[in-house]
Amino acid sequence: MFRLAWDWRTFLTVLAVAVVTASIVYSRYLAGRIATEERRKVEEWAQAQQYIARAGPEQDILFASLLVADQTSIPVIETDERDSITGYHNIEPVFSSADTVRLRRLQTSYAAEHSPIVTYLDTGRTRFNRYYYGESSLLRQVRYYPFVQLAVAALFLVVALISLAARHRADQERLWAALAKETAHQLGTPLSALEGWMVMLRESPADAGLADEMGKDLERLKRVSERFSRIGSAPRLEPTALGALVPLAVDYVRKRASAKVNIAVQLEEGDAYRVMASPPLFEWVVENLLRNALDALEGRGEVTVRLYRLADDVCVEVTDTGKGIPRADLERIFRPGFTTKKRGWGLGLTLSRRIIEQYHAGRLTVRASESGRGSTFGITLKGC
Repeated sequence: MFRLAWDWRTFLTVLAVAVVTASIVYSRYLAGRIATEERRKVEEWAQAQQYIARAGPEQDILFASLLVADQTSIPVIETDERDSITGYHNIEPVFSSADTVRLRRLQTSYAAEHSPIVTYLDTGRTRFNRYYYGESSLLRQVRYYPFVQLAVAALFLVVALISLAARHRADQERLWAALAKETAHQLGTPLSALEGWMVMLRESPADAGLADEMGKDLERLKRVSERFSRIGSAPRLEPTALGALVPLAVDYVRKRASAKVNIAVQLEEGDAYRVMASPPLFEWVVENLLRNALDALEGRGEVTVRLYRLADDVCVEVTDTGKGIPRADLERIFRPGFTTKKRGWGLGLTLSRRIIEQYHAGRLTVRASESGRGSTFGITLKGC
């Protein structure tokens, strides 16, 4: 699925780059042709102006006048041999000294864009006019069009990639939910068989004690199956006293931890720390955080579970004195499939965050982590 999403991203990126590149190349080609055509028009216009200036009383200037009148798109500034402005065409009228300064700036700008066109007014070539011209609005639009298209293509690409990323995340979430439900289904068959064997063991007095211990583990398996079956569907939330639930989860993990690991619980006596929660799922999250803490300790150290209130919220923090999380991994630890363990699917923290944030409307974050000194994971829920 990831490979497919990446292929689509690559395809869309290459397509957008190809379209924009082709557009830029073709637009530059068109701009070059339009610029050549505009210079030809200005040259014809200047020659028509020269013809009118030299024409005698009997000469027909109708065609030249039509050429002059037909040029309505290209801005032109006319100067004499001393480079003094003597006229302008297709430019806003000049009414003040400020407008004159503006006209001079336009002349300088036009001179930088194109070499002026010169027409001589006498045979000795002592009197002449220079025509400085700029670009028409059509030519400017053709030049700027690729940048507009680039912006549109970039916007399209961003929207497409965001949509693909959202679809990819949704597919992943459906995959993990299906995996959890399938796990619960697969656990159901051996659980039913174990219950049958339990009945037979209890009928034998010599095996009654063994049956009781097996019964505890069987109940544990039932809770595990129940937890997985609830992932992917909205669980029923009920008022839950975390002050009682969290110590139960700690006791369960403590019995299975190394003797060199100390697990402590810190909470205010008499405060139930009530929240709306699904007890099986929330207990699973706490146990998962504790197991991760034990893995980080590598057989020796301390784990502290702290419950406290922050305004209207109830917070649960799990702190270990283990190896900590590398800074480069902090942004990835909640991603599906990411794990630093030799054995593991990388689902624990992903499902834990899903349970807390999507089902309980809370937050699960890394509060602090320092290499060689440990980490702190925090859960925040609205109190009730």
